[in-house]
Amino acid sequence: MAKTKILFITHEMSPFLELSKISEIARQLPQAMQEKGYEIRILMPRFGTINERRNRLHEVIRLSGMNIVVNNNDNPLIIKVASIPAARMQVYFLDNDEYFNRKHIFSDKTGKFFADNDERAIFFCKGALETVKKLGWSPDVVHCHGWMSTLIPAYLKTSYKNDPTYKDAKVIYSLYNDSFKENLGEEFAKKALTSSMKDEDVSHYKDATHLSLYQGAINYSDALVLAEDNIHEDLLKIVKNVEIPVIDVQNDTDFENYCNLYEQFASEELETV
Repeated sequence: MAKTKILFITHEMSPFLELSKISEIARQLPQAMQEKGYEIRILMPRFGTINERRNRLHEVIRLSGMNIVVNNNDNPLIIKVASIPAARMQVYFLDNDEYFNRKHIFSDKTGKFFADNDERAIFFCKGALETVKKLGWSPDVVHCHGWMSTLIPAYLKTSYKNDPTYKDAKVIYSLYNDSFKENLGEEFAKKALTSSMKDEDVSHYKDATHLSLYQGAINYSDALVLAEDNIHEDLLKIVKNVEIPVIDVQNDTDFENYCNLYEQFASEELETV
């Protein structure tokens, strides 16, 4: 029987970037699943704070060279890879000088939210899906972590729904306490449109607040994971009204609940855990 394939998309991962609980889960969960026999791939941005020499990143020529369109502009996508020898895992990094070659992650040295964080998120989400296509690898499950990945579920259920790479993939979105106070701007939803998407496909994202982004991701996901405590109260109110499986994994130290959820997807017997 073929291995279940899980694609992890995250904006942070230990030891490369450690901002929140996400980095810990994004490091431990893929390894745990790989050790259980799953086939995994991991994608994240190559932020400028990630030291390429120390982490031994190198460019993957066969995957690089694509252009990702954001707001009618072509943006070159460079793919780099690094290994975690102790875990026998590889991590693919999406790079672009204009969007990621900075000394800070989401805000400048004064604490001001980058004005182009909207385009950075769009570039990352589009680039991640195109990179996997170029890998020639079709995931059974796409598991998203962090607000920068909130457009992934929408793209998979609209623009990519008939793409051979993703047409059978299920989408899981993990919820964390990673909210932000700023706004991605009134043009965010419009900029996010791609291919055959319509305005109504991104209506949940229109307000461009952290809650709006999560609402959009939840709307298009097949299951949700409550990955830590202190999740925003308004977000939990939304979760209470969804009709998809929601699992609480805060005390799941051996990742068995995750494993059970993935198995339900693989067997196409989706039930509430």
